Parts: sequence; structure tokens; C-alpha cells
Amino acid sequence: MTRFGIDRLLADPELRKPLEGQRVALLAHPASVTRDLTHSIDALAACPGIRLSAAFGPQHGLKGDKQDNMMETPDEVDPRLGIPVFSLYGEVRRPTGQMMSTFDTILIDLQDLGCRIYTFVTTLLYVLEAAAEHRKSVWVLDRPNPAGRPVEGAALLPGWESFVGAGPMVMRHGLTLGEMGHWFIRHFNLDVDYRVIAMEGWSPDTAPGFGWPEHRIWINPSPNAANLNMARAYAGTVMLEGTTLSEGRGTTRPLELFGAPDIDALAILREMERLAPDWLEGCKLREIWFEPTFHKHAGKLCHGVHIHAEGGFYNHAAFKPWRLQALAFKAIRTLEPDYDLWRDFAYEYEFGKLAIDVINGGPALREWVDDPQAAPGDLDALAGPDEVQWQSETEGTRLY
Repeated sequence: MTRFGIDRLLADPELRKPLEGQRVALLAHPASVTRDLTHSIDALAACPGIRLSAAFGPQHGLKGDKQDNMMETPDEVDPRLGIPVFSLYGEVRRPTGQMMSTFDTILIDLQDLGCRIYTFVTTLLYVLEAAAEHRKSVWVLDRPNPAGRPVEGAALLPGWESFVGAGPMVMRHGLTLGEMGHWFIRHFNLDVDYRVIAMEGWSPDTAPGFGWPEHRIWINPSPNAANLNMARAYAGTVMLEGTTLSEGRGTTRPLELFGAPDIDALAILREMERLAPDWLEGCKLREIWFEPTFHKHAGKLCHGVHIHAEGGFYNHAAFKPWRLQALAFKAIRTLEPDYDLWRDFAYEYEFGKLAIDVINGGPALREWVDDPQAAPGDLDALAGPDEVQWQSETEGTRLY
């Protein structure tokens, strides 16, 4: 049975011994729970030898109540513990000196999704950089990467760093948050006291979870991360945020589907099959109709596609979410060359750049979609070397 970092820390006094006499902070969200579903802040507050002095929340907040992107969370005081709760997605994204002065060691207990754009990864880097500057210690209480070990996508290009792109990583990175911390420290040459409380028994290559243990209940780490299927598809479906297509916000299955009132989903599926049938392997694509209650196309009937990377349809090694979603864009562009596909708005506080380019860490994917001469093999040629390089570069950071 898999034991997460938080469970090991609570169970083992020897692991906790370096924290005695220290002021301890916790960076957490709603999925930061123990095996018996006690929230980590409550479990740590009741744990002998640990003195909680502050808490931090990432995007969507410690409570996870903020639905959409660019919805900020204010600082507050925990009414039960009486400690400050600082927002790292409010007035600031990086911890301030005043925030850093409230603790000696910060415990990071965040459930990640294994995707570069999921902002908890960037928050980890910002905390590590601040800890290096202020001589604080950082411990990651490790949790599974629910998307598993496969890697996919082009690497972020220099100059395209943002809150959804911390460094030259591929989209689906294949690491746990604890492992990512090791990569950040090596890549950015950070001098910081860093420790990972590793999991025990995590088996990312074992069916049926392939990264997510069957005995652990799924709790949304962010409001629209509703299940394991979403986590698997997310490295592709997150690109929908940069388009005029609905990603299913305002439905019960967000970021597992796409659609719009003015597309022919069956024609798109046929075109995807014609263009690159091997990119559709490992999952089942199903025609659907849906009406978002809010967000894009709210109150309008949309024709769309639901991606099922689950059950008997799922093949972990074959599934390519980034290519699959890119192929859907390509099919739309091939069928309707003038379709208004790319959404032009400020995405995660990046101005003057198309959101789809910010998401992909450069313009290459959009240019491939828009080029009528570009074939699937051209996207493979673009991303393939980056995927090989990333796999090689991160081999030494893997703990499991």
C-alpha cells in the first residue's frame, strides 16, 4: 500500500525530529489530506513536536474555492489556529520577505497533476528561490504524479517563462513534485536546504492506476480537477484555455472534453482519424452534446468530444494527450480554415502574447496548426527531440 509523504511524516518521530523547536509553515490546498482524509493543517497542528506558525495557499487558495484562472485569494488568519494564511495567488505570486520571516521550515504538501502549466509547479520554484534568499528550509511531502511517468510536448523556449511556465520543461513532465524540486535546484543552481519526504510503495507503472493508487480517494486539488481522467487528459485539454472552444468549465466534466456551438464534432473526429490515427490510441473519443452553465458558450448547446482515458479504453503507454488535442485543432483548421480558434486575452497576467503560445511556451504548436502544409510528422519532429532530452535530463532526479 502506498504511503504519501504526509502520512510518513506523521507516523515517524525520527522524520519529524529536525523540526523540533522550529517554526513550521505549511503550503497546502484541499487535496492536502492524510490517508484518513484529515487535512494536513489539522493533522500537523495536532502532531507532537510540530509548531505551526503560518500557512500558505497556492492558486485557487488553501480552501480551493476560486473557480477560474486569475481569481485572486486574499490573505487571512486561520480562525481555529490563529496563524496567518498567506496567499501566493493574490497580491503576490512570490513569497515576500515578511511572509518568509514567519517560519524556519516550510512543508509543501500539494497534489500536482504532472503538467508544466499547472501552477503549483511554478509556486514550488518561487518558494525555493525565496528560501535560498532568506536561508529557510523547504521540505516537500511527496505525492503521486497521477499522469504517471510518460513525457510529452515541446519544451518551453527561452523568454517564454511565465506563471504557467517555470522553465524549459515539456508539457507532461513525468515527475513528482518532490522530484521537480530536485530538478529546479540543479537547473537554476539554487543553494537551499531541501528535503523530500518520499512516498513508500508508489508504483507509477502498475495498472490500473499508473501513478494513482487505487486505495486513495481522489480529492480535487483545484476546482476543475475532478477525477483521474481529467489528470490524464490535462496535458492536452489545458490548451483549450487558449482557444474559443469550451473546455467544459460550467459542466460536470471540465477539462475532459471540448466543443462549441458552431462545430461538427463527428466531422472533426473523422478528420482526426484521417490525419493521424496513431495519435488517438490509448483512449476512447465519444461524441457529446453539452450546455455550459458558465464560462465560454454559457447557456448554449455545444457539439463536442469527450476524451475517455479510463476503464478498459485506457492504454497508459499509448495515450498522447498533447498530440491528441493538437490534432483536434488541426482538424478544425483543415475543415474550416477561417475558424476563429485562438482566443485573444490576457492569460495568467501575460499581456501582448496569444494565450495558446503562453500555454505552450512558444508559438510552434499554433504555427503548426495554422500551416496548411504542416503534417503530423512535423509536430513529432518538433517535440520528439525535446521529449528525449527531458527524459534524459530528469533521469537522475527520479526517486522511485
